[in-house]
Amino acid sequence: MITGTAGFIGFHTANKFLSEGHEVIGIDSINDYYNPQLKLDRLTEAGISTTFSEWRTMISSTKFPRYRFIRAKLEDKKEVQELFAKEQFDQVIHLAAQPGVRYSLKNPDAYIESNIVAFMNILEACRYNGVKHLVFASSSSVYGLNQKMPLATQQNVDHPVSLYAATKKSNELMAHTYSHLFGLPTTGLRFFTVYGPWGRPDMATQLFANAIEKNKPIKIFNQGKLSRDFTYVDDIVEGVFLVSAHPPVSTSHWDADDPDPASSPAPYKIYNIGNSAPVQLMDFINAMEEAMGKEAEKQYLPMQPGDVVDTYADVSALQKDFGYQPNTGIREGLKKFVAWHKNYHRSDRTF
Repeated sequence: MITGTAGFIGFHTANKFLSEGHEVIGIDSINDYYNPQLKLDRLTEAGISTTFSEWRTMISSTKFPRYRFIRAKLEDKKEVQELFAKEQFDQVIHLAAQPGVRYSLKNPDAYIESNIVAFMNILEACRYNGVKHLVFASSSSVYGLNQKMPLATQQNVDHPVSLYAATKKSNELMAHTYSHLFGLPTTGLRFFTVYGPWGRPDMATQLFANAIEKNKPIKIFNQGKLSRDFTYVDDIVEGVFLVSAHPPVSTSHWDADDPDPASSPAPYKIYNIGNSAPVQLMDFINAMEEAMGKEAEKQYLPMQPGDVVDTYADVSALQKDFGYQPNTGIREGLKKFVAWHKNYHRSDRTF
């Protein structure tokens, strides 16, 4: 089961598992956080008919024989329990969530429903249906006020600066509890600034590309003094795929007097998953201008509430345990993104 398959990372993750021969059931509520047409177009790209006459109807893909999709809300506990009982999933890749740091300032309730209540329903369903491994998306946002770089999973993450980050930290705590109490193997992945084709329209790549294309100014916060560990979506998906095949086991040498937050005597692990090569925001903009073939008009603004100045992933644990190595540089990744962006918008569709 892969949740959030009408979303950005979920769409690419489902494609990866299907291309490797797995049977996949995708689930998504297709909410209106952003224009649902992009979500429907992702589903269409995967061979899923987007004529939804009713909810909770299983739809088979015309492109992937081993792919079925259902539109449902993970906040509906009864619906989740029934689906798990019927399908008896071996693995669950939980990517569905309410994303966005800034939106959490405007609509906090959405984060509690989507990121806490829905995750609790997933945990309970995994507990009672013999799921062998739950992989779930956390976020680099959990590092909050931490300033020691690179950001490592051994660091304390008790000082988030947005409700979004707090809900993701809560997911990690909830997962550990279920690993400890019920032996459910869980792995949390802290994603670092994912970008690429089919990305969300509220992300920097789409915002910048749209503005440059329409000769509108791009908004540059903190006067451009920011850096991000931009990670191409294919590199993220490869990491998810590698981790999923290896459920965590108890860390026998775990020291309760000096506890490692990323491991446990329970079958539980936390990993960073990122490019591990932070890019200055202005360098990112230069690469975007190069890919677009056009210079951007720039509007410099102060720091936004909930944002952090820098992100930089220490992925040494993922490299050690799985041989994970991102290989997509920012210029190569942005060229691929821009090629998709121009092709998508030539079809007279808008976000």
